[in-house]
Amino acid sequence: MRSLHERFHHEVRAYTGGDDRPLTAYTGVMALYATTVLGITAAARAGRRRIPDPTPWDVALNALATHQLSRLIAKDPVTSPLRAPFARFEGTSGPAELEEDVRGTGARKAVGELVTCPFCTGLWVATACTAGSLFVPRTTRLATATLAALAVADFLQYARAAAQRAADETS
Repeated sequence: MRSLHERFHHEVRAYTGGDDRPLTAYTGVMALYATTVLGITAAARAGRRRIPDPTPWDVALNALATHQLSRLIAKDPVTSPLRAPFARFEGTSGPAELEEDVRGTGARKAVGELVTCPFCTGLWVATACTAGSLFVPRTTRLATATLAALAVADFLQYARAAAQRAADETS
């Protein structure tokens, strides 16, 4: 009878088909996330924190803030030193955004995929916003409002640039 370890590695090979997919490292990242959520929950319970009842405004604010901070972490040139150990600069992918290729294997690759993907980073950012609303709600609301304003401002920058291009094309 094969050990659990052998069966796991057999399943990894069957799933990946020879591609470099760090499933063991992904499992570790998921375990870290679950541990983080459990820790936040335990701290909230121990501190007898009241669980907030989010309003639609809170959801919208957190959604905009999560979008903006996730893109800042995963794509912004200024935050590239955070990604540098896990990624390689490839070029630009849009105004003030970088295209990077994940490098390494195992945990390094898994972390690289996490920090270069705004969709992947978004879960962690949204969880941080939720934790902030439990422990420091006023500070969190100020931070999320700032990030939401930046998200709307970025959208307006893109809209203005598109409108200028359209005006130039018609003249």
